[in-house]
Amino acid sequence: MKVAFQAGVLQVWLDEAALTFDHADGASGGVFNLAMLCQGMSGAQIAENWRQLDPIAITQPNWRAYPKLLFAESLFRLDRLRRVGFSRWGLDWDAIRATDLEATFNAYDFTEHRLVVREAADVTEDFVVAGVSLPMWFPPVTIDGHTFIDAVYITDANLEEAIRRGADELWIIWTVSEEAEWRNGFVANYFQVIETAANGHFRRMLERIDASNEAIAAGANGEFGRHIDVKLLRAEVPLHYLINFSQDRSAQAVELGVRAGRAWCREQAIRLGPPASTPPEARTSLRFTEEMAGHLGFGIEQPVEGRDAGRRLGTSLGFRLTIRVPGVERFLLDPDLEAEAEGVLRCDELGGRLPVERGVFNLFVDRGDPSDRRMLYRLFFRDADDRPLTFTGYKVVRDDPGRDLWRDTTTLYVRILAGHVERGEDAAADVVASGILRLGALDFLRQLTTFRVEGPTFHDRADALGRFGLLFAGRLWDVYARDVLTSSPV
Repeated sequence: MKVAFQAGVLQVWLDEAALTFDHADGASGGVFNLAMLCQGMSGAQIAENWRQLDPIAITQPNWRAYPKLLFAESLFRLDRLRRVGFSRWGLDWDAIRATDLEATFNAYDFTEHRLVVREAADVTEDFVVAGVSLPMWFPPVTIDGHTFIDAVYITDANLEEAIRRGADELWIIWTVSEEAEWRNGFVANYFQVIETAANGHFRRMLERIDASNEAIAAGANGEFGRHIDVKLLRAEVPLHYLINFSQDRSAQAVELGVRAGRAWCREQAIRLGPPASTPPEARTSLRFTEEMAGHLGFGIEQPVEGRDAGRRLGTSLGFRLTIRVPGVERFLLDPDLEAEAEGVLRCDELGGRLPVERGVFNLFVDRGDPSDRRMLYRLFFRDADDRPLTFTGYKVVRDDPGRDLWRDTTTLYVRILAGHVERGEDAAADVVASGILRLGALDFLRQLTTFRVEGPTFHDRADALGRFGLLFAGRLWDVYARDVLTSSPV
């Protein structure tokens, strides 16, 4: 599933940057994107196929095997992937085999215990399915009397094949997790074994390339006889490799890939054309109200110290905000999960009731660590003397020891900055005051009654509210239930 992110990068590389490649290789889930590329699909078409993929539609338990318990063939089957998934993607195997692109697909021949690399002209549906047949999860594929499985244990990026064919420049999209946190349990262990094999082989190959390049730079031949330039885009994708039942999460991974691809190209000074995809139509909107209150200390930069000073001096701060999501469909795919915030602040020392001129709320912002996210608030207002000020606040959503979910999601660390300060400019701004606000249990219960959804039909409204709720629950799972499953299945 993590190659949904790869599809987003392909949209940028192939369409927006208009890059062309002499050779393309796919291993494990990458064979799906390679098949679409060989068929002549654009990067945007490949990305859209993943955006529209409903994982439930291709999920097929292997019911017949379950009574065998420890001797079961597999937990799931891939027949529905062939029948539904490939059909919805529009895969045409004759067109794939007729491609002009030099392409290679990888699978492991368990019968002969060797990696098999097939060119596009020789690829079949069976071989592509074999390329993702993870033992235990899916049954192996029998081709000409040989048993084939996923090649991931041997390679998840066949760099050697590309070099053998003359490549001196390797463009790699790597989505195998490189987190160094071991988790217990059979599911976690299984995919950690996958990561061990994939990352181990991949890094060893990169080390060989580095050693060869260093030898050539020193005047020797080097293992590969020429300098190999590696252009690597790697990412921690918040999506489980296999266990996912949410179309929204797949689509979110695509959008993360699009964003990462654009940022990477800018870093590499690669010119980008206009976006190759447009946000979905905004059919529904959602809003809810949040009230928080606490203490504030003036002339203090640290929120905890500001709260303590505010308690001693009796200086308080509160707000009543309405969070508006003008297009739920777009919000769900936005990596920043950005919404509008409007309402009023209350602080006697600043002038009493202070209207918010403009406000932004970000839900579960990714900080590079999937177990540490932020909810961000940025409110622009003026005090009684018409002095522009900015309210910035954040909730720390992090799985610390103990049961801290309630505390994390109801504690807001606040700073008041001089002037109207845009995101990214806080470090240069003067801090007027700081403190901590809390959401009480009764306030939380009242907040639940304030959710309102607008849309053309009851089904649209119910769907939007349900998807928003699943997103919220899924993001909490990503932080607090990672030991059960590293990414939420919904």
